[in-house]
Amino acid sequence: MLNDEICKLREELNNSIISGQDYKETYKLSTELDRLIAEYYKIKFVSQSKRKVKDNIKRKIMNKR
Repeated sequence: MLNDEICKLREELNNSIISGQDYKETYKLSTELDRLIAEYYKIKFVSQSKRKVKDNIKRKIMNKR
């Protein structure tokens, strides 16, 4: 699941920072984490938007009755 990947990568990034790994590796982990978080919110936003549309359609149908 995407959330699990985010948690795992966040832990890797934290360990990279704490252990003083090469900046390029830390930066790579950071940008990958940013990408996963953006994907997570994109999916969440789309599902919320779809739910709102469905709720609005249902409301309109109920009001016509």
